[in-house]
Amino acid sequence: MMNYIPNIVFAVVLVLGIGFFVRNIRKIVRNIKLGKPVNATDNKARRWKNMIRIALGQQKMVVRPLAGLMHIIVYLGFIIINIEVLEIVTDGVFGTHRIFSSLGAAYDLLIGAFEMLALLVIIAVIVFWLRRNIIRVRRFIKPEMKGWPRNDANIILYVEAVLMLLFLTMNGTDLQLQQLGAAHYVQAG
Repeated sequence: MMNYIPNIVFAVVLVLGIGFFVRNIRKIVRNIKLGKPVNATDNKARRWKNMIRIALGQQKMVVRPLAGLMHIIVYLGFIIINIEVLEIVTDGVFGTHRIFSSLGAAYDLLIGAFEMLALLVIIAVIVFWLRRNIIRVRRFIKPEMKGWPRNDANIILYVEAVLMLLFLTMNGTDLQLQQLGAAHYVQAG
């Protein structure tokens, strides 16, 4: 029974976190519903095309190719973190370590690619931060970009950098523990 206490604590904290997330999503949905109803049934094809072009396709890729490429790298960084979180949560609930390491060489290749991409994300975040705060690109110093828009962008950059640094630190620590022969560490990554 004592062996399962960390897993139970992890599961309880996970459920509390999910509950907090759901509560906040409900608040957002409630606030959105406060707006006036809009007829969004016209021009469905154009609306879908616009959404895909702007949200998923990162329209900046066409207008500003370098900024667009860096946005894609940062976006992929969020995907990496979510894949890693899936593994961390699975390991936390079941008391395993590197549960996906059974994928063998493919897992090692993925982790290596994720680490390279994490490094690229950190570089992109630094460039974005410099452009916003030091170089002061003209479109970032307009009046509408002051206050919350500026702070919001900087917070996102800080959080993304911290997430990538934590990911790299976690993998570096894991490698050290593997090399020291720690009992439950799988040779992976």
